[in-house]
Amino acid sequence: MKLKLLFLFILFYINSNAQQPTASKQVSSFSIEIPQLKTVKKIWVYLPKEYATSTQKYPVIYMHDAQNLFDVTTSYAGEWNIDETLDSINAKVIVIGIENKEKRMEELTPFKHSKYGGGKADEYLDFIVNNLKPKVDATYRTKTNAKNTAIIGSSLGGLFSFYAAIKYPKVFGKVGCFSPAFWFNRNEINDVLDQTKDFNTKIYFLCGDDEGDADVIPDMKNVVHWVNTKRCECKKLNKEVIVKGGKHNEKLWRESFKKAYLWLF
Repeated sequence: MKLKLLFLFILFYINSNAQQPTASKQVSSFSIEIPQLKTVKKIWVYLPKEYATSTQKYPVIYMHDAQNLFDVTTSYAGEWNIDETLDSINAKVIVIGIENKEKRMEELTPFKHSKYGGGKADEYLDFIVNNLKPKVDATYRTKTNAKNTAIIGSSLGGLFSFYAAIKYPKVFGKVGCFSPAFWFNRNEINDVLDQTKDFNTKIYFLCGDDEGDADVIPDMKNVVHWVNTKRCECKKLNKEVIVKGGKHNEKLWRESFKKAYLWLF
């Protein structure tokens, strides 16, 4: 019995270590200091296949949870396959992925929650706008205006991405708001919406109907309704998608990314 258990353990160890990195050759990384949060972050960069042989400039997508975007060996529960998906459609876009790990809840939430804490999104957002984006624009051939700058995230990252567009509409012209955790700052976000006058950002709202939280859909619909009151629906600046059977996980976001990208761009 002991030998059998030992064999199973060795087999599990070999299989777990046999997993190879899945990020494509177009994905690289660098580290950058975040003075606002007194920390250093790893930034992942995806460049389109033609980048090295081209002289043109490209739109940029800023995404959160970079550890889950490109490589299965660094992901928490499966990767999003961002590089493979964009390669498959010959997408002409640069993706900047920002890792969010131990301090994820603090970094991605605009206001402090009475139970869970958090509330340092303004500092994280200031870093993206005033430190990271200038570095990216100086290093790579980018189209720098809001029309060509998107921000995409899921769960708390969806909440943050929407908030980022509210705070900096002249920086982020497109948003991917996946399974947004509006519940975390529901009242505060409603207050922010009440104070916001003009809002012309293009937004792709997405969630599943089986996310395990009954408030995900009504919270998202509340925000969608607010967005629709700010501009004529005829402009087609937002899209609402509710996936049947969709759960709150990487599978939903991975399978939805392509459609979101094609609609936004």
